[in-house]
Amino acid sequence: MTTAARPRRLLHPLGCLCFLVVAAFAASISSAAGRVVTSLPGFDGDLPFHLETGYVEVDEDAGVELFYYFVRSESESESGDAPFLFWLTGGDRCSVFSGLAYEIGPIRFVVEPYNGTLPRLRYNQNSWSKVSHILFVDSPVGAGFSFSRDPKGYDVGDISSTQQLRDFLIKWFDDHPEYLANPFYIGGDSYAGKIVPFIGQMISEGIEAGRRPFPNLKGYLVGNAATGESIDTTSRVPYAHGVGIISAQLYETILGHCQGEDYTNPANTLCAQALYTFNNLIDEVQHAHILLDRCVYASPAPNVVSRMDGSDNRRILRAEMGRGMLNHPPARPPFGCLTYRYYLSYFWANDKRTREALGIKKGTVDEWVRCHDGDLPYTKDLKSSIKYHRNLTSRGYRALVYSGDHDLLVPHLGTQAWVRSLNFPIVDDWRAWHLGGQAAGFTISYSNNMTFATIKGGGHTAPEYEPERCFAMFTRWILNNPL
Repeated sequence: MTTAARPRRLLHPLGCLCFLVVAAFAASISSAAGRVVTSLPGFDGDLPFHLETGYVEVDEDAGVELFYYFVRSESESESGDAPFLFWLTGGDRCSVFSGLAYEIGPIRFVVEPYNGTLPRLRYNQNSWSKVSHILFVDSPVGAGFSFSRDPKGYDVGDISSTQQLRDFLIKWFDDHPEYLANPFYIGGDSYAGKIVPFIGQMISEGIEAGRRPFPNLKGYLVGNAATGESIDTTSRVPYAHGVGIISAQLYETILGHCQGEDYTNPANTLCAQALYTFNNLIDEVQHAHILLDRCVYASPAPNVVSRMDGSDNRRILRAEMGRGMLNHPPARPPFGCLTYRYYLSYFWANDKRTREALGIKKGTVDEWVRCHDGDLPYTKDLKSSIKYHRNLTSRGYRALVYSGDHDLLVPHLGTQAWVRSLNFPIVDDWRAWHLGGQAAGFTISYSNNMTFATIKGGGHTAPEYEPERCFAMFTRWILNNPL
């Protein structure tokens, strides 16, 4: 593996210039590791938004560097004090590019059959960057373009990777002090929803201890968020029953025999049998969105040929592999599946032109994959994040907890249950919230500045399925307006 350059500060190449000139030159550069990207391969013309990419080193001993995409707010009138959103993505070690290109960011893939040429991009009219700066980071190390020079650096977990994110933010804002005063929010979905309140806790403690530089934390938001608690998975049973996936008899059997059982490894034989039937039934639907067709999940596979469908697919992938470009192409979903855009991202991100445009360090990530598949070590040592939700909101920080209402992975029933367990008084009882004169979901607000909302028609990553509704929800909430 080629060793990449480590320095975070740039030095003037001419040694004859005095120190003051060198210092002035360095100070004029917003980020030593960052670059402004004005165009992207596959996007027609210059980008209509400001994009910066770069790395921040968070473990000097192991040489761990986290890669980021920073999109400046597109609202010129608010650019000085626009909200600032720090966005994370779930796992297993999924690249934050998913957030940038499928969920809340300003680019989208043009979904068209892949023919071996570079996939095309277009602008997203529902980008959250219309009202907020967004800093996307590939975390934990090993996700996306983040890397470690020492293989031991990839052995992280909930706690250590969150500490690295805290260090990332301190160094990033040290290089970008102009954003320190902006209202700062942390956001993420799926497994990242477990990390968001934990890093919020770390930042709030740093602020209270008077450490600098820390951003101007105002709150956080999580979507279909994991907590680490059993409710994340046990809530699938009443949800599946409520939407007609399992029978009333099976539902009653599980309730009767699985009380207090570990749903992933039940000791009770009758419970195990019932859950076996349950899992077979829910596998008949798409877990991330129960109304969509089941599609091949576009992730890396050791046996490429066994995961491909169609002679044309094999021809294209083998041609790519024959050129020595791609080692683990994902399965090719049927065209029309939502996962087809994931398939396109693999070829886009691994193209030499893309890597050059983004400033990817050579020899660091030989092959980009959207998500990993258990091939890198990770310790789930944060048992529950619920107490951090309580701590942050009790300290006055705002919170938006939202759920796509068609998600079977982390159903809204489980999220509602742990939100209610906080026992906050209700200040605005359950009601519909609207867009275009129609209900876009339902919401309830509690004291301690916590709001829960559902997204009608949303799946596990709600903005991916209902971008217009989620943009409306985010815009209202981040600007302190009622949903």
